[in-house]
Amino acid sequence: MIDQTVFEQKKVAFYTLGCKLNFSETSNVARQMQEAGFQKVSYHQVADVYVINTCSVTDLSDKKCRNAIKRAIRQNPNAFVVVTGCYAQLKPGEIANIEGVDLILGSNEKTDLLQHLDSLEKNGKPRIVAGEILKDKVFKPSFSSGDRTRSFLKIQDGCDYFCSYCTIPLARGTSRSDTVANTVEQARQAALLGAKEIILTGVNIGDFGRKNGESFFELIQALETVDGVERYRISSIEPNLLTDEIIDFVASSRKFMPHFHIPIQSGCNEVLKLMKRKYNRELFASRVNHIKTVIPHAFIGVDVIVGVNGETEAYFQETLDFLTDIEASQLHVFTYSQRPNTQALKIEGKVPIRERQRRSHLLLELSEQKRLGFYKQQLGLEAPVLFESTNYEGMMHGFTNNYIKVEVPFNSKLVNTIQTVVMKSFTLDKQAIHAEVKAQI
Repeated sequence: MIDQTVFEQKKVAFYTLGCKLNFSETSNVARQMQEAGFQKVSYHQVADVYVINTCSVTDLSDKKCRNAIKRAIRQNPNAFVVVTGCYAQLKPGEIANIEGVDLILGSNEKTDLLQHLDSLEKNGKPRIVAGEILKDKVFKPSFSSGDRTRSFLKIQDGCDYFCSYCTIPLARGTSRSDTVANTVEQARQAALLGAKEIILTGVNIGDFGRKNGESFFELIQALETVDGVERYRISSIEPNLLTDEIIDFVASSRKFMPHFHIPIQSGCNEVLKLMKRKYNRELFASRVNHIKTVIPHAFIGVDVIVGVNGETEAYFQETLDFLTDIEASQLHVFTYSQRPNTQALKIEGKVPIRERQRRSHLLLELSEQKRLGFYKQQLGLEAPVLFESTNYEGMMHGFTNNYIKVEVPFNSKLVNTIQTVVMKSFTLDKQAIHAEVKAQI
């Protein structure tokens, strides 16, 4: 470790790809580096150090990572370039072949980046520090701050499921989390830094606490009591771990928002078996039906993957029919990408790329119909909105409790406040409803 006075006034820029969990971890690293003397700048500016936190969910993710690395090197060929995250964990050798990269850190090493900075001098040969992630049992907490009014709080990492199409356990290791008490303290720290809303993030957040003798339900009960936090959102949670008990708690909660993000991945039970998922579509439907029974206005986002090996046209049609009937508010559609070292590669019945794209397009069209239908139901209603700080062409945005994005004319006094709005109108080409604040401040 070098004398940290060397870091003073050095400029560092960050680029994050992938999930909310990555954003949480990047923000945590940024705070550490600023405390060590670094000056944080935009990724589009010339910096002394560039940190790229990568994703590796698909081939496209890998390509975006490589492009981000090369862009940093073009901006300043003399900069010290650090690459970390899932792509770095899975394919460090591939990254090492990119000229200009200096340090490659695995998934669990990223939060200790400062400890691995023994010099900012380029020597032409990258150093790789990536442990055996599947053996790592240590949970490293993090939360985002400073960039927005919402904070992403990492409550869990890794996954024990090993679904046939997925490399996440290979990139992030097995499931692990902190205690309820320590996680609540992290939420308090995020609130002290100004977060009004906290999004609970992780790889498989419903698995929180299982190895500690605690549970996700115990955690959300404890988080409800944290002063300063006005809103919580539960990010993606597996349908087999989203219990009626959790749904009923959200329905009666003052702070947990009526917003659910539930992966189904396929609406065909045969495909779910091929994927090695731990539920069937009937269980998924029961979860959605219970949500809509106790929280009729809840927003429900659904993840779905199309074109996996073994998905016949008939199987896809089952998924399309099932998702047409289900009361989802929006679909998050992913086109299957073959990943190395996954069990799915052994499944017969590879779907041609063009056919995968066709199926993806059909589901995206269905998603847009569902989103517009959900938005139309909101017109004329009042809702509380937490406003963010960005001024975009004279407008500002925020989200209702049930995750409707709204826009109003920019007013700096509204930033990071919760205001009641009346939702007025929207156009098909916009992702936000035009609203009117009831009482201007």
